[in-house]
Amino acid sequence: ALEEKGLAPTAPADKRTLLRRATYDLTGLPPSPEEIDAFLADAAADAFSKVVERLLASPRYGERWGRHWLDVVRYADTAGDSSDFPVPQAVRYRDYVIRAFNEDKPYDRFLREQVAGDLLPHSSEAERREQLVATGYLALARRFGIKPESFHHLTIEDTIDNLGRTVLGLTLSCARCHDHKFD
Repeated sequence: ALEEKGLAPTAPADKRTLLRRATYDLTGLPPSPEEIDAFLADAAADAFSKVVERLLASPRYGERWGRHWLDVVRYADTAGDSSDFPVPQAVRYRDYVIRAFNEDKPYDRFLREQVAGDLLPHSSEAERREQLVATGYLALARRFGIKPESFHHLTIEDTIDNLGRTVLGLTLSCARCHDHKFD
């Protein structure tokens, strides 16, 4: 198709560009001068594979990609209600998400732990605590009004809607009032 339009594909990237692209994509950071020198000096056929494995094993990988998840689920270090006070324990949920990405936790397990981690079976006390921390997704849900306990139904509705938008890519808030057969 390119030839039909008189276009030619871009030339393959040189090693420095390839390393820069992979490092930015996987960690969000530029490669260090030492990493550049090491990659340029490595003439092995699997040099790039080794770089990718190193980047995937880096804690920066989970920080970069976990951040996308945290944005989608509206993570904040504050309560987000009318008083918007700090929530020091919120960092535990953030760290759980980063760990999940770094450990390559299966997506279905990742979701289950956040929605029902307190109800899931566990094989150790450490696993139970991890699953409880995962429910930080629910604990950090948006609150409404000066007395959030008075509007608990709105918190639940908003959390369900956020889950639908996050996982299904569609809003569920209309189901609160409507039951359309075609939906």
